[in-house]
Amino acid sequence: MKIEQFEDKGLAHYAYAILSESDKAVVLIDPARNPQPYYDFAAAHGAKIVGVIETHPHADFVSSHLEIAQQTGAKVYASKLLGAEYEHVAFDEGATITLGDFTLRSMNTPGHSPDSISIVLSVNGKDHAVFTGDTLFIGDVGRPDLRENVGNLTAQREQLARQMYHSTREKLMKLDDDVLVYPAHGAGSLCGKALSGANSSTIGAEKMSNYALRPMSEDEFVKELIADQPFIPKYFGFDVNMNKKGAPAYSTNISKVPRLKPVRSAADAEQLDRSVLIIDARPQVDFRKGHLRNSINLMNGGKFETWLGSIVNPEEPYYLVAADEATLNELIAKAAKIGYEEAIKGAFVLEGYSELTSPEIDVEAFRKHPSDYAIVDIRNWSEINTKKIFDGSLAVPLPELRERIAEIPKNKPVVVHCAGGYRSAAGASIISNLLAKEGVTVYDLSEAINTF
Repeated sequence: MKIEQFEDKGLAHYAYAILSESDKAVVLIDPARNPQPYYDFAAAHGAKIVGVIETHPHADFVSSHLEIAQQTGAKVYASKLLGAEYEHVAFDEGATITLGDFTLRSMNTPGHSPDSISIVLSVNGKDHAVFTGDTLFIGDVGRPDLRENVGNLTAQREQLARQMYHSTREKLMKLDDDVLVYPAHGAGSLCGKALSGANSSTIGAEKMSNYALRPMSEDEFVKELIADQPFIPKYFGFDVNMNKKGAPAYSTNISKVPRLKPVRSAADAEQLDRSVLIIDARPQVDFRKGHLRNSINLMNGGKFETWLGSIVNPEEPYYLVAADEATLNELIAKAAKIGYEEAIKGAFVLEGYSELTSPEIDVEAFRKHPSDYAIVDIRNWSEINTKKIFDGSLAVPLPELRERIAEIPKNKPVVVHCAGGYRSAAGASIISNLLAKEGVTVYDLSEAINTF
């Protein structure tokens, strides 16, 4: 028996392949959108993928379970509570899959969602590992506030938090201390608030160090779990429903993205629908030198897909822009990870042509007279509540900015800041777009925020 962990750093997601070397068979757990790494793993071991287990309908990424089933003939296993619209085998409390000398056993562990299951791997009758999905993380448990309005079963956050209390205490913590813990996410995921950077643990170690597993009453647990959860990106509910239905094939869908000719002149720009939002993923310095109207500077980086799904509404059409073809292909693949490829109206390279430039801020003038500017803090609420950097600044976290643009003062130049510069590039471009007709000058404080 072999366990292989697959990591997607951008979404802090872990998927798993469990290989029975005697049967030459593989069972996958929570696979990502692109199925190719799992096909490669099976082929490298001369094995066949025979099963795919979904621990719940994921909110933060699109799973390839349906595509894998269609391509390989594998069975998909999921809780009957999920209400899956694809062909599947109900896999609830006590149900098992046996391959070679190991068995996979389902436990219903609601809390993150009403339909969450955890999978216990037993070898020769002894529990060896548990795949906890988004129920138990390393250092945390799954947030309980994502299923109030989406999915086959909806539940209020307090109800789910109470279910989480019982799932951890009556199910997971009853496993032996040496049982390995393999979660679906690590540090950086928005599916919890305090995830560790470790990629595995043990039940015993989590009992000792995980704040959510320490002795406390149910009411204390509920209060602590609900408090200070991170923001919910716009795309989360969309992905829950897509995963419940089953996503289109990855390679087929990204190949359908319209590829437009490079924009190098005003004539080239005529191919665009100018009412459609443009996501310009080029470096900030290039964007400032010149960009197209209605562009948001969402730079390509480790969290591009998360911010794309936090700023752009599900199914809202948009263009993707990069400085070269290789980056453009990377961006399309990242958009597909969250199911946003279908909304891409076109993808193109921007070379040398621009309609607008971004003004550079005089940092020293701002430092001496900050009251001469309207300062907009677009950090997350947890950051804002921990430390306010400028007195009198307006707090509008980046995911809320497009909807709250009317709150931005128009009687002064606007200065946008975050914690390091990445988000402020996007925020400043959003405000510039939406206040362009008002004649408001918008500055991005960028990395200079580190000097305050």
